[in-house]
This record gives sequence, structure tokens and C-alpha cells, in this order.
Amino acid sequence: MAKEKIGTEKKGFVKMLGALLTIGLLSATLMADSAGASRYDNQIQTTAAQKLAAKSQFRDVTANVEDGIVTLTGTVDLYQKKLDAAKLARKIANTQGVRNLITVAGPNVPDAQLEQKLATKLTYVREGYDSTFDFFALGVQDGVVTVAGQDRTGVGRDEALTDIANMPGVKDVVDNVSLAPVSRFDDGIRLRAVRAIYSDPVLSRYAMDPARPIRIIVTNGHVTLYGAVDSTMDKTVAGLKAGQIPGVFSVENKLEVVKG
Repeated sequence: MAKEKIGTEKKGFVKMLGALLTIGLLSATLMADSAGASRYDNQIQTTAAQKLAAKSQFRDVTANVEDGIVTLTGTVDLYQKKLDAAKLARKIANTQGVRNLITVAGPNVPDAQLEQKLATKLTYVREGYDSTFDFFALGVQDGVVTVAGQDRTGVGRDEALTDIANMPGVKDVVDNVSLAPVSRFDDGIRLRAVRAIYSDPVLSRYAMDPARPIRIIVTNGHVTLYGAVDSTMDKTVAGLKAGQIPGVFSVENKLEVVKG
């Protein structure tokens, strides 16, 4: 029994020693990584300061570097410039990351007014065939813009976010736009839906204004209609047409009636 006890204690000691060695090696590795990252701090700091000073829009922005992480502080007058400053910092050699704490100190625009301006901007900039297959919904609170919706390719989303970022009064942006899954099946439904809806004599006039199409969102065979129509009848007809398309599993009609 005594020998077994000694053997058990010896095994326990060996395990503890192994654990301590592991912790020690891990700590040494973390310290080495930290030291490796920090050895470029002065170089990154100097380069960041030079690059920021070279552009007038960043005259009120400063950069501090620790362990390869660039922290940006200060103010700019447009949200896009905040993004541009972070992009500039990320391109500096040996930068491990960017913490963007810049404040957008441009004009303060009432939320309702800002939302209306953005809605108009997105409506009349996004034109053409692809705009039929994306939809964006906006919300503004204290200058922070939340944009939701879905885009087929990502091009529309990127254009929308750029438009928002360059609008005076925007303080921050929350991007909740999803990309439609890649699907030939859904692409087929999109094409059939366009033909079915816009070839109808009641609905064909909505194709004449490329900035105001009926938005057709398709996800795994499920169709959602967005946009504005002139009458309840137009909304009903659009929903019925979408529901008659081969391969469609369901239709959610979210068209808004803006006239009688």
C-alpha cells in the first residue's frame, strides 16, 4: 500500500511538473509574440504620423501604436474619412490591426431629415437591371445609420454603403445587409418573376422608372416583394403573378401603396 501511495504521489508530481512546464512555455511564447509585434511600434508610429500629416482631411487625427496595433483618435467631418484613415493605417507594413476610435464631428442633422435624404439618395442612385433584385431598409438614431436588406451580388450593398458613408451628418454605420445565396434555381425564379410582373399590362409601367422598380427578393425559392405601388390592386396583382411562377414555394407581399 505504501509503495502504491508513493507511486501515485510521484505520478501526480510529474503531471503537475508537466503542467507547469506547459504554462511556462505558453507564457514564453506569448511574451515572444508580443515582443515580436512591438519591435516595429516606433517604425509604424512614425509612418502613420507621416501619412496622416500628408492628408489635410486627417489633420485632427492621431495614431498611437502598441504591440503592432494602431489606435486612431481625433475627429473628421465625414464618416467616409474615418474609414479612409483606418484603411491608410492597415496598409502600413507590420501593422497587426487597427482600433478606430475617431469621432465624426461633422454637422448634426436631425434623424428624420437624414433618413429621408439617404432614402432619396439610395432610390435614385441604384438604377438598372440588378437593382430589381436588391432591397435596402434604413433606420437612423442619433446619427447612427442602420441599413438592412438583401443584395444579390454585393455590388448594390457596396454602392449603398459608400453613398451612406459620404452623406454629411452620418456618425456611424451598422451594416445588416445579407447576400443572397448563390443559386441557379433562384436566378431562374428571378428571371421568370421579372417577365411575369413587368409583362402584365397593369404593372408594366413600373418598369419605365428604373429608379423605382418592384423589388424581387428570392431566397431558396421564397419570394418577397418590396417597393411602392400606386394602388391596392397593383399590389394584389403583383403578389398573384409572383405566386404563379413555377418553382416558387411562397410569396410575401411587402409592397406599400402610396396612392389611393
